[in-house]
Amino acid sequence: MSSAKKEALSVQFLISMLTREKTESAALASYIKAHVENMKLSAESILIHQCDRNAYEELSCNGHKVRCYHFAERGVGLSRNNALMRADADISVFADEDIVYEKDAAEQIRQAFMQHPEADMLLFNVKVAKERRTYWNDSFHRVRWYNCGRYPAYSFALRTGKMHAANVSYSLLFGGGARFSNGEDSLFISDCLKAGLKVYAVPVCIGEEIPRPSTWFFGYNEKFFYDRGVLYHYLYKKMAPVWGLRFMLKMKSALAVQNVTAQDGVMPDGKTALTWKMAWSLMLDGIRDARKGI
Repeated sequence: MSSAKKEALSVQFLISMLTREKTESAALASYIKAHVENMKLSAESILIHQCDRNAYEELSCNGHKVRCYHFAERGVGLSRNNALMRADADISVFADEDIVYEKDAAEQIRQAFMQHPEADMLLFNVKVAKERRTYWNDSFHRVRWYNCGRYPAYSFALRTGKMHAANVSYSLLFGGGARFSNGEDSLFISDCLKAGLKVYAVPVCIGEEIPRPSTWFFGYNEKFFYDRGVLYHYLYKKMAPVWGLRFMLKMKSALAVQNVTAQDGVMPDGKTALTWKMAWSLMLDGIRDARKGI
């Protein structure tokens, strides 16, 4: 590939956004424009806006075109798929509405792919609050099936053509607005690896998350552990109980901290405080039910 062609790599941000309240069209357009401008995107983007209507419009934010698709639907997996199927740049970057990007993020992403032509997908650093951090790349390294479960969508950048050719898409069973809690990002990377795509993590920071309430996490409750069991079946199949036990051993301290406020086995909100044994049983139930077919 010539140097000129390498320099021509185009980057496109694929933004997922949700508005629950009904808003007039004019006010909604102003709100979206202001919000996207605050993200400081340094390339054109496709915005999938889940709201109360179906419509299409084009905006200009920070000098870059935003193709905005409004859909009267819910589900983060559906949102990612709607963006990915419309992506037409060389590099697609999954983005969330609460990420503020470095001013040269698009260029950093472009340069990383030029430096690593062997990579079909790169996972970048994004700063988050300490209690929400699940990863941080200190070095360039290959991502495999056994260490792909901790990366969020906003770290993903991928070669669009390779992704379309592999026909990989997001699960509609997991994530905000879906039947089961989080895990859609882990499944996506897992499916990419199964399709033969080469995934690497890079020690390059492209932005920072602005804290906001979680759309799916409401404490370590029954649903959390059951859903995690279902997820582990899809991720690890026959090895799900082994990886599930590994996860549960790490959860001991978190459960103990949560249960400090319990009195006679009841949490302040009136719900039963889960013991480690109860939580592990729920996770096994999720694994077993998923094996039977969800």
